[in-house]
Amino acid sequence: MENRNIIPVFYACDNDYIKYGIVSIQSLIDNSSDENQYNIYILCAGLEDKYVDILKSMEKDNVSISIDDISRKAEEFVENLPVRDYYSCMTYYRLLIPDSYPQYDKAVYIDSDTIVQDDIAKLYNIDIGNSFLGAAYDGLVNSVELYGEYAEQVLDIDRTRYFNAGVIVINLQQFREHKVIESFMELARTYTFVVAQDQDYLNVICKDKVYYMDYAWNFGIMTSQEMNPEDIHIIHYHLAAKPWHYDDCRLGDYFWKYARKTPVYDEIMEVYENFSDEEKELDEEHSKHLYNLAVQEIERQDNYRKLMENMQITNTGRHAIVEKIAALEKEGRFDEDVEDDPPGKQLLPDDIDYEKNPWKKRLRTRFAFKIARWFVNYLLKEKSLVIKDIVGIENFRNLETGAIITCNHFNAYDSFAMDLTFDQSLMRAKGKKMYRIIKEANYTSFPGFYGFLMRNCNTLPLSSNKDTMRKLLKAVDNILSSGDFILVYPEQSMWWNYRKPKPLKKGAFKFAAKSNVPVLPVFITMEDTDVKEDGEFFVQAYTIHVGKPIYPDKDKPVVENADEMLEKNYLWWKEVYEDFYKIPLTYTCGEVNCFGVVVDGAKQPVAR
Repeated sequence: MENRNIIPVFYACDNDYIKYGIVSIQSLIDNSSDENQYNIYILCAGLEDKYVDILKSMEKDNVSISIDDISRKAEEFVENLPVRDYYSCMTYYRLLIPDSYPQYDKAVYIDSDTIVQDDIAKLYNIDIGNSFLGAAYDGLVNSVELYGEYAEQVLDIDRTRYFNAGVIVINLQQFREHKVIESFMELARTYTFVVAQDQDYLNVICKDKVYYMDYAWNFGIMTSQEMNPEDIHIIHYHLAAKPWHYDDCRLGDYFWKYARKTPVYDEIMEVYENFSDEEKELDEEHSKHLYNLAVQEIERQDNYRKLMENMQITNTGRHAIVEKIAALEKEGRFDEDVEDDPPGKQLLPDDIDYEKNPWKKRLRTRFAFKIARWFVNYLLKEKSLVIKDIVGIENFRNLETGAIITCNHFNAYDSFAMDLTFDQSLMRAKGKKMYRIIKEANYTSFPGFYGFLMRNCNTLPLSSNKDTMRKLLKAVDNILSSGDFILVYPEQSMWWNYRKPKPLKKGAFKFAAKSNVPVLPVFITMEDTDVKEDGEFFVQAYTIHVGKPIYPDKDKPVVENADEMLEKNYLWWKEVYEDFYKIPLTYTCGEVNCFGVVVDGAKQPVAR
């Protein structure tokens, strides 16, 4: 028959599991229609010739079976991905389908421990729209209270919306367009889900992008749900419930019905007859282990959901903050914070070693940067952080020494914007580091995710203790002398989404003058996007302006150099502000110089 509809179907099997996959394929073929062309692909890492011959012998006029050895492609992909108990790396092979088969925009993936009782073309033809995938909810998560709690308290997914990935319709076009696999890999490198592994990752990444199919298309037998067996489209013998292991396996007769039709029947019967009590005990141990893993993840204080909650910055009280900013500007109190810092404690000299980096601290720093980078990518993807442009990056790239980087401070996310700018400067690729000067209380007492970053992402906390400050100053000089960079917010305070440059404090410029390195001024301007935070305030699109470095005069004393560099920095910020927003820089408190002194008129001398 010409012009048949093409139905691409994918399995992932190794030599240990292919015999059960053959039974599933037999059931699929027996329930196929002559109206369709079924292109079946076996993703594998090298099958024995006998299995290849059996599979090829099952082909029909409208059924092709391709054995695709993807071991080389998969080797790098699955490296360092978590595997436990009866899972193998084969479970990740389905993720290679979108990029490996560009000829298809849609495909069915099906686990090998299944029996197909209906035409799988009906599953393929379900219109899932622009959803990333079509799937059925996971019956086990719905029927076992603990696993429901795990979905909600660890993955932040309603238990009725958690899907089983053993039978899915994949929107390959959407996977490619939205870089779903790249998101999977980023998350996998950052956080390890140990209960359902790749299924958990897919649930988190595809959340709100799932078309929920009838449960009859993926009926997991280890659930409390009841259904007339004749109404089930696909039976899924998931987890340890295998009819080739247990004679009382639910709906096991349907498996054996098709197994008897295959050349592997005797081989499967041998597995069934030789499945030992020790192996049954091991299955029981695996089940207990799975349960305990779910318990441990729920109880973890840094599980995925709790990390995400700690990462969120909400707009609670934003109107009051905006009003307070207006009041402080009117009074010329530019160095006061509008949001309360956590109550901190004094950082003593023995509490921190700015320069030594023991291996445990290096591991924490590496992990902190990894999870911070994943979070930045998450913000960019969700358009919570929008970088429109970076202007003047050549001023950064052309630096041949370390430098103090100054930037206006208006949002917790501006630190992430500066980290992206450092990447674009190529300095990190050259082995250089960027440190950050932060407040004492933010280092000693800031809670949650941001507190973890503040203590582990190359931060240099200030201190109210003089001896600790002496250690900091020595570390700053050594860092700058070694050619690395230090980010300082010289306005001292953070005013949320405040667009004007504020008067500057001298500390950053003294650092630069004392170490005889330049100041690299950066000013970030903002524009409203069409995205709102919590449906109220517009997310801002940042343009990051990098100015020409400001060098100290080696013939002048530190104090004079610091004052002159500060003034040049402020005037450049002012120039960028006025050029970008097309308005003069004015303050409601009157004329203010770069040091924050309110003056009577524009001709007043700059205060020193």
